[in-house]
Amino acid sequence: MSNSSSILHQYELIAKLSQKMLAHARADHWQEVVTLGQEYHSAIQALRDMAPLGNEDRLARKPLLAQILEDDARIRNLAAPELVRLGALLGNIKRHQSVLQAYCAPLSSS
Repeated sequence: MSNSSSILHQYELIAKLSQKMLAHARADHWQEVVTLGQEYHSAIQALRDMAPLGNEDRLARKPLLAQILEDDARIRNLAAPELVRLGALLGNIKRHQSVLQAYCAPLSSS
């Protein structure tokens, strides 16, 4: 397998992973998105270790990059409400802990 075809193959792998992540995000299966995200990160790391593409192969890569970026944007849009909900939940937990500490703090003897 030539260097260019292995790099294009890596882009195809990344595009497939982003499609799967988007499908799971749409189904509200966030644990699967996280699991696939680890594979996605590893695939991108492997791509960084490969040599750059030639001019011809850059054109072949263009639709794959467009799809990857579009999937990423859609996943982020689906994740945004979930992140807001989790942020609010964490804020409530911190407030609850503060109240418990205030009311359950040991009394100091004077």
